[in-house]
Amino acid sequence: MTRQIVECVPNFSEGRDPGIQRNIGDAVVAGGAVLLRAEMDADHNRAVLTFAGSPEAVVESAFRAIAAAVASIDLKRHAGVHPRLGAADVVPLVPLEGATMAECVTLAHGLGERVWRDLHVPVFFYEAAARLPERARLENVRRGQFEHSTLVPDIGGPSLDPAAGAVIIGARKVLIAFNINLTTADVSIARQIARKIRASSGGLPGVKAMGVFLESRGLAQVSMNLTDFERTSPKAAFDAVREETRRLRTEIHGSELVGLIPRRALEPVGPEYFQFEDFAPDRILENRLATIE
Repeated sequence: MTRQIVECVPNFSEGRDPGIQRNIGDAVVAGGAVLLRAEMDADHNRAVLTFAGSPEAVVESAFRAIAAAVASIDLKRHAGVHPRLGAADVVPLVPLEGATMAECVTLAHGLGERVWRDLHVPVFFYEAAARLPERARLENVRRGQFEHSTLVPDIGGPSLDPAAGAVIIGARKVLIAFNINLTTADVSIARQIARKIRASSGGLPGVKAMGVFLESRGLAQVSMNLTDFERTSPKAAFDAVREETRRLRTEIHGSELVGLIPRRALEPVGPEYFQFEDFAPDRILENRLATIE
């Protein structure tokens, strides 16, 4: 019988308290999935966990992680450069080995029902799990953020939870989160570059990008999500940013990978091409999946 492996890469609105991240990671492990990576960013004030396993284990781990975040994160006290709608902000399910997108959609909907039933936190669905076409795009769901959102949740509500906001649950393909830091502190330059390269502005297909200022480092950053690396590879995105930095008379300081990356996405150049500030073989998705029995 072919094994089924599903990945989950939830983003939580806490990047400064390692104790909260540890509690969420412990919840993942208790649910039965394999925690592949956990990381925090103080400027974004965001934690990203990557875990994988059987569909049943991943859904249980995702629920427990959401519950841990809801119990410990108060968005009324949260601030950071990354947009967010909830304490457990976005929870995507990704089909890997032996799993289909349709199965992940069903899992996402079931998880959302449980979150509302047991935690009383409202839920939105996005990407392949969206119940309304206009909610397929994550940025449409998150518009207005926690403080000013006017959307009625897909489940629960009609108001957001006063501390935990809402959870955005979805099913999607592998996404590469990839940030490029510039040698300038001028965030307007990062925003110009982001506007030039993102798909919504007529740039590269499958690229979402925004320009932010990293207060802890005194640098501007182009923060990107590559939603379809087979259409726009990390190399193509990196080259586009580098071309714009030259045009705007600045340079690339270095790059950051958030989470894991498929081996094919690094081709044909290799990780050294991207000036990664922190890269090791365990950042390659296939290497980590090999540890799952």
